[in-house]
Amino acid sequence: MENIRNFCIIAHIDHGKSTLADRLLDQTGSVTDREKQDQLLDDMDLERERGITIKSHAIQMDYTFNGKKYTLNLIDTPGHVDFSYEVSRSIAACEGALLIVDAAQSIQAQTISNLYLALENDLEIIPVLNKIDLPSAKPEEVSDNIVDLLGCTHDDIIQASAKNGIGIENILEAIVEKIPSPKNKLDDELKALIFDSVYNPFRGIEIYFRVFSGRIRKGQVIKFFATNKTYNVDEVGTLGLKQKPKNEIACGDVGYLITGIKNAKEVKVGDTIFDSKSTSTVAISGFEDVKPMVFAGIYPIDTDDYEDLRNSMEKLQLNDASLVFTPENSSALGFGFRCGFLGMLHLEIIQERLEREFNMAVITTVPNVSYHAYIKKDPNKRIIVNTPSDLPDPTYLNHVEEPYIKASIITKSDFVGPVMSLCIEKRGEIKNQTYLTTERVELIFDMPLAEIVFDFYDRLKSISKGYASFDYTPIGFKPSKLIKMDILLNSNSVDALSALIHFDNAYSMGKKICEKLKELIPRQQFDIPVQASIGSKIIARETIKAVRKDVTAKCYGGDITRKRKLLEKQKKGKKKMRQIGNVEIPQQAFMAVLKLND
Repeated sequence: MENIRNFCIIAHIDHGKSTLADRLLDQTGSVTDREKQDQLLDDMDLERERGITIKSHAIQMDYTFNGKKYTLNLIDTPGHVDFSYEVSRSIAACEGALLIVDAAQSIQAQTISNLYLALENDLEIIPVLNKIDLPSAKPEEVSDNIVDLLGCTHDDIIQASAKNGIGIENILEAIVEKIPSPKNKLDDELKALIFDSVYNPFRGIEIYFRVFSGRIRKGQVIKFFATNKTYNVDEVGTLGLKQKPKNEIACGDVGYLITGIKNAKEVKVGDTIFDSKSTSTVAISGFEDVKPMVFAGIYPIDTDDYEDLRNSMEKLQLNDASLVFTPENSSALGFGFRCGFLGMLHLEIIQERLEREFNMAVITTVPNVSYHAYIKKDPNKRIIVNTPSDLPDPTYLNHVEEPYIKASIITKSDFVGPVMSLCIEKRGEIKNQTYLTTERVELIFDMPLAEIVFDFYDRLKSISKGYASFDYTPIGFKPSKLIKMDILLNSNSVDALSALIHFDNAYSMGKKICEKLKELIPRQQFDIPVQASIGSKIIARETIKAVRKDVTAKCYGGDITRKRKLLEKQKKGKKKMRQIGNVEIPQQAFMAVLKLND
């Protein structure tokens, strides 16, 4: 027990977490030369291509210090704001954390928010200053910032370069010396926290857990708190680069468990494992509940694939517990799912994983957020509006409230003007402005969540030349003047393109969407009007011109009436075609609405 250390690595995106994890594995001899590769714990192609961590990964290392052998359980975490739920799970399973700060970029918004998460859970923090060998590194200045943030001393900060292996031994020694060992509750009854799970097509669901008291043995009968179902432990073991089966996992350790469960709904991340004979009704208080921020519809391109899509989503939910979905149907797209995501990157990643891992061709509708509507008849009754079609008729509507967030943006002082302009354009209200140093400023805004859903993050990065970092926390709902805007194609409303938007932005937004759709929808044999409407009032219109066949080509010479007769015949045909013509909407059209400012 005294020789176990459970720790995670927390940092802002791109501060070198995955590289540091690689070096720790090298230093402890946990990987052979054949197995070595960059971003070793990032096992998805998508993670390697984008250079980001999407999933938290757990791995066990053995380390000898002063003649004693220690077991180190590392739970790697993502750094992007959209995956903060993964971070909260890793933190719940650990006693300590390495806080990585880039010596060139200094403290960023996500560094601070992850640090607060760790402090709330009483984790021991070890500050590490990474990338000290970069030409643009400012170790003294950034060390001062860390001291101000943590209240530690300069001697507590470990200077390192994960790329070149500088300071790795010091980090391992600090983990052993500073991070407390788990509390000894070996004799208590079994309690273990599920912090992750993954679907294996041959063996069923593999559950990753941390034991907080007692021990879990092969052949034992266990039960899950959330479902109250019992299972037989077929295999239990620790997580090296490959799974290592053991006879038992004792208190304080991290491991995996296979019980042959095939149904994804039976395993809930954050659930507690008890012995089947246990009478305890107190579960381990794990991490916070997931709060979806962005909602979008996901539909199969072929409606026959609906059940396959459901199975794929359930398997994906095992591996990504922050995905929330419910069935819905659309008159334009048929049967599909309304999904809740933590942000736009999360939505992109889920769509890409469905295509890559499950070969599902899907259409994603315009993302939106969840609103609260109140009607005149019963002003205290709250209606949750997840899609524009849920909004009650305007004649019965009392008012609508939209979710607001507190946005924290850290940027260089040169970019304060453009960042403020962007936030004010997005209906933001500045609350505070703090100079962290002469070069770096923290801006605090109250903003509607709906405004940051689309292109806010991309535009923030481009106007600040990549220097601004962004983090947000929900602060509740405020009344707002929102209206439903419909898009009509060939006079038919396309519910998948409807959106709830602020009244002040309606006209400009309607015009932009119509112009964008005009570019993207292929021309047909007949004219297609593209209209934006509020209720029965058309506020913008574009026309996609017909592709015309030259019916007069065979007429040469002769009277003009011959040509006119052919043109009139064509005109009648076009009119009839328009009445019964169907317009196919390409996938780019649904996503184009997000990139209106490009």
